[in-house]
Amino acid sequence: MFRYSGRALELVWSTSHALTIALASLTLIAGLLPAGVAYVGAHIVDAVVNASRLWTTSGHPSLRSVFEWVALEGVLVAALAGAQRGLSLCQSLLRAQLGQRVNVMILEKALTLELAHFEDSEFYDKLTRARREASSRPLSLVTRTFGLGQNAISLVSYGTLLFQFSPWAVAVLLLAGLPSFLAETKFSGDAFRLFRWRSPETRMQLYLETVLAREDHAKEVKLYGLGPLLLARYRGIFDKLYSDDRDLTVRRESWGFGLGLLGTITLYGAYAWIAATTVVGRITLGQMTMYLMLFRQGQSAVSAMLSAIGGMYEDNLYLSTLYEYLETPVPPSIGIAQRGAKPDDGIRFEQVSFTYPGAGEPALHDINLHIRPGESLALVGQNGSGKTTLIKLLTRLYSPDSGRILLDGTDLRDWDESTLLQRIGVIFQDFARYQMRVGENVGAGDVSHFEDAARWREASDKGMASEFIDSLPAGFETQLGKWFKDGRELSGGQWQKIALARAFMRSRADILVLDEPTAAMDAAAEATIFEHFRELAGNRIAILISHRFSTVRMADQIIVIQDGRIVEHGSHEQLMALGGHYAHLFSLQAQGYR
Repeated sequence: MFRYSGRALELVWSTSHALTIALASLTLIAGLLPAGVAYVGAHIVDAVVNASRLWTTSGHPSLRSVFEWVALEGVLVAALAGAQRGLSLCQSLLRAQLGQRVNVMILEKALTLELAHFEDSEFYDKLTRARREASSRPLSLVTRTFGLGQNAISLVSYGTLLFQFSPWAVAVLLLAGLPSFLAETKFSGDAFRLFRWRSPETRMQLYLETVLAREDHAKEVKLYGLGPLLLARYRGIFDKLYSDDRDLTVRRESWGFGLGLLGTITLYGAYAWIAATTVVGRITLGQMTMYLMLFRQGQSAVSAMLSAIGGMYEDNLYLSTLYEYLETPVPPSIGIAQRGAKPDDGIRFEQVSFTYPGAGEPALHDINLHIRPGESLALVGQNGSGKTTLIKLLTRLYSPDSGRILLDGTDLRDWDESTLLQRIGVIFQDFARYQMRVGENVGAGDVSHFEDAARWREASDKGMASEFIDSLPAGFETQLGKWFKDGRELSGGQWQKIALARAFMRSRADILVLDEPTAAMDAAAEATIFEHFRELAGNRIAILISHRFSTVRMADQIIVIQDGRIVEHGSHEQLMALGGHYAHLFSLQAQGYR
């Protein structure tokens, strides 16, 4: 129940010292004042009764005492109202700051995760749960913790005054709310388990919302008439989730009402007891008023405390998803190498095998390959043969299960990660299209020069993108995408030139990888781009993946990958003379151009 309370308090404290101190102080004040109001109220009643008797006997009432007690109660009530307003203010300000803090923590953790985490559906469920609820739960837990303290202070003060009437009154006050508490705690656990079980359905709902409401899906949704089908599926998921929620809510409220009646019966039993005690003259009318108020407010405090404890139990359950995500183990990067042992050796794959997590068959098996500086390599193979997987291993997005990959004679795992990544410029087929300015889309290739307009120009010249960029309304300052005002959408070929320019932003990169980034261009444009690319590559290693053999034949060496294995390796002329798989595919494609 209190497992994460300390961590939540620490989180709130680190978010704002001043607001946390103010919240604690106001909680203490708000906890003490209600008992003071009840105590002063009893004196008001007794003062009124005494003044009334004096009026009856002498005809001269003494109202000064009545007015003093009334004024004091007014001050206490005003102070209580101010404390409650202050609590609301502190909670509102902390809610905004803490929500931002937790979301930043979630995103910072995302930056440390490996690609395998994002390709794991179970991990995505964990991330979805953390983002949906956990950003608001720390403050809820802290608010309930302070509320628990406030009501505990109030209850102690109520109990002290009630004890003067009877110790049994204190016991009845505490026990009356217990049944409701047990019910709330049980159903809080049920609600959390339901929340965890249905994470995949919730994520599917979010995905369907994206497909139905995003511009990059709108064309196909309209042309294929997918809208009604997807909307029906969206409604079906809601109906299932609503059915579960409805059943839980009905059970929760039914039990809550039934058990709450016990508390009500107890309250009015205590009323009768106090009233009877007043009738027989054991307590004054003012004391009766005070005890009735104390019992009513005390029961409210007990109910609030038990509800807070039940809520804290629920908050802790939800917070477990946040810390489960934040504590996802990430293997530390132990590489420190800034230079390779053999600077002129290039890239070597030695008996490299790799299987994706959860997959039954290896994506790559016994890959042996050597690419020297200044050489270009083309990868050929059917979709799913392992070409992109090989690039993911080269860029250390994954580590091989067996074998090793060397750069300049040093294992990739021994390289300092930032140094390694600065040496590699990669454009994947599914490159990102950022809803930002043109220049920022280019600058994304090198964050150290993200806002460097001169480097934008240099890179776009190399990527053959400058001509169409200059034709845009604001050039490099043009907003791309349709999410924001005045955003412009580019053609597939224009986006690919932007992506190519992004690769050239890394001036220190001596390994350039193009993973089918020109698939949306015509054959002539692609050939021109690659010829230009080869000229600019100079002494760099260039790795090309393409299905167009007119481009592939330009490479110094070509490997054919099939089912994760290298089945052919050589230059274009050597592979054509071999008359194998490559020659067959080349002939088929060439036949299509005749």
